[in-house]
Formats: sequence, C-alpha cells, structure tokens
Amino acid sequence: MLPSLDMLQWWSWIVCIILLVTGVYFLVKFSDLFVDASSSIAKRFHISEMIIGLTIVAFGTSFPELAVSVSDSINCLLEGGNANVAVGNVVGSNICNLLVVLGFSAIFTPILIKKTVGKKEYPILLFVTALLVIFGLCFNFKNEYAILRWEGIIFVILILLYVFYLVLDAKRMMKQGLDLEKNETIVLLPTWKSILFVIIGLIGIAVGGEAVVYGSKHIAVGIGDLAHLNHDMVESLVGLTIVAVGTSLPELVTSIVAAKKGQNDMALGNVIGSNIFNILFVLGISSTINPLIVGNQIVVDLTVMMVATLLVFGFCFIGKINRKSGILLLSCYAGYLIYLICRTVI
Repeated sequence: MLPSLDMLQWWSWIVCIILLVTGVYFLVKFSDLFVDASSSIAKRFHISEMIIGLTIVAFGTSFPELAVSVSDSINCLLEGGNANVAVGNVVGSNICNLLVVLGFSAIFTPILIKKTVGKKEYPILLFVTALLVIFGLCFNFKNEYAILRWEGIIFVILILLYVFYLVLDAKRMMKQGLDLEKNETIVLLPTWKSILFVIIGLIGIAVGGEAVVYGSKHIAVGIGDLAHLNHDMVESLVGLTIVAVGTSLPELVTSIVAAKKGQNDMALGNVIGSNIFNILFVLGISSTINPLIVGNQIVVDLTVMMVATLLVFGFCFIGKINRKSGILLLSCYAGYLIYLICRTVI
C-alpha cells in the first residue's frame, strides 16, 4: 500500500511539475528567440541564409537538449551521482524522433524518400549512432557504463567536421546551379535589439535547462520514495520519456507541418540532422564537461536506439514511409514505453 502525502509533499510535487513544464516552454521559446536574433546579426554581416541555416539554425534546434544535458552534467560534476537525465534526454529524444516524429508525420502524409538520402545523409547518422553505442558500452568509468571525456572531445571534433562538410557541400551545389531549399526570410532586427535578444535567449535557455533538470530529478526522487522504487531507474524513465519528448516537440511540429505541405525532404532531414547534432553536439559538450556515468539500463536503451535507426534505414531502401509504416513506428514506441514502465516498477 502506498503511503499518503501530506500537504507539504503535495505542494513540492506541484512546484516540481510546474518547473518541468515551464522549463520545457522556456527551452523551446528562448531557443527560437536566440536563433532569430543570431540569424539577424549574421545577415547584417552578409552571411548567406544557406550558411545561417546549416550552422546557427542547426545548432539552435539542439539547444533544448543541450541545456538539459549540460545542466545535468554540471550538477553531476558538483554533486556527484549518475547522469541519467543527460544521457536519457539524448537517447530518448533520438528514439522519439525516429519512431514518434516520423510515425506521426507518415500518418498525416506518406513520406517519400530520395535514393540519395539512403546513400549519403542517413549513413552518417548510422555511423554516429553506432559510434555512441560502442563508446557507451565498451569503455567504462570505474566499472560503470559512461560517456567519457575523451569520447566527448571526439564527438565535438566530429560535429565541427560535419558542419564544415555541410557548408562545403552546399557551396558545391550552388556552384553547380542546383536548387537548394531556402529558409524562411530572415527578419532584420536593429543591432541593439538582436544583441539584447541573444542575451535574453541564452539566459532563458540556461534557466529552462536548469528548471527541467531540477524538476525531473525531484519528481523521480518523489516517485521513488513514494513507491519504494530505485531512484536511478525512475530518473532514467523520466529522462527517456517526459524530458526527451518535451525537448523533441520542435522537431515533431516542424516535421508534421513539413509532411502536410509535401516537403518530404525537410520532414526526414529534420530528424536526421537533429539526431546527429544530439549525439555529437549535445553529448559531446556534456561529456567534455564531465564524464556521463549511467546505470546498466543504458544497454537496452542504446540497443533500442540502434534498432530504430536501422529500421528507418530499411525504409530508405523501400523509398517511402507510408501510413502503415508510420503506425508500425508508433507501435514500436508504445512497446518501448511499456517496457520502460515495467522495468522501473518491477
């Protein structure tokens, strides 16, 4: 029988839930503000919209995950403990992108996949995902699974090389006269306003990340104490589900809108780019700050992420993700959620 909660505990739960929801809202809204203001500054220096899209906007879409994972990494550095939220946020977000974002998008409108995606862009995601699995499972920290600092440095180097490759490839396509999808017209703001918005955006992202980590960790502790469950397992569950889905909301909205408009490349490209940046950029920065130690449950979570990546890779050869495939992807995610809940409570 579960113990009853007194008034103070109820208020503590309510505050933590409000912090979590508010934190996710801050992450999404202030990331947009930062990207818009940074893009305006870059445009004033006559940087092309294509370069802005491949750099500032690409990094900006990963800021919610970055804020959460860096905040948790710093907390672990100062207070000790496992980085279940930092790693679970990225792994859960990538799984959510592949199974939920693409699943919902395909249900709205079947996603047609160009052959070049399976030969060019997606193999990069496969390589990066496999590298994370190898790093996460084969190199331990004090006999515990972890993403080590030297692995994080490799991720950071790879993301810089990846962005450099994107810019060179885009310039090559422009020289060949190939059509490139342009970003929405960038609004030029007064310089003082752009700088102010950049500062406000960074502060909002930092506050939002700290609120999400604080709220999710205390919710996990509260659930663990109330139901006599392992805190690490509950923390992992919260990071892989609530936090991951919350930080993936921008990708979900963007991909569904793109799919409804028939912009199939954008719907799939958004997921591919987001997952690559999550692993290389977010985990790279977070683990460079402090090695990210996680529990044994990461073995299954990394395996699920790898299998989901391979499953979508199979659709690249078929050439489309139709509604039935979308339902399959969502069903796989539902099964994974059931597994997460069962392993936490049993």
